[in-house]
Amino acid sequence: MYVCSCFGITEQQVKQHAEDGASTPRQIASACKAGTDCGSCVRRIQSLLGRGACPRRELADRGRPVLSAVDGQDGLDGLEEAA
Repeated sequence: MYVCSCFGITEQQVKQHAEDGASTPRQIASACKAGTDCGSCVRRIQSLLGRGACPRRELADRGRPVLSAVDGQDGLDGLEEAA
């Protein structure tokens, strides 16, 4: 099955690159260009690499501040002072 229609990269090819050491979508892109044109295959590549879950999306779905979670903060710093 094709993962990247732009460059004709199959699921098997992505898996082979992963077995050869590619562990991120960027490394897959370096190996075979998949994900470098329209980008519609990047989520599929992430899932093939076992990185399908998006922690920021999960935080947003729970109503938590997304960017502050990336910094390791709870997003409430400074709000008490502004109130």
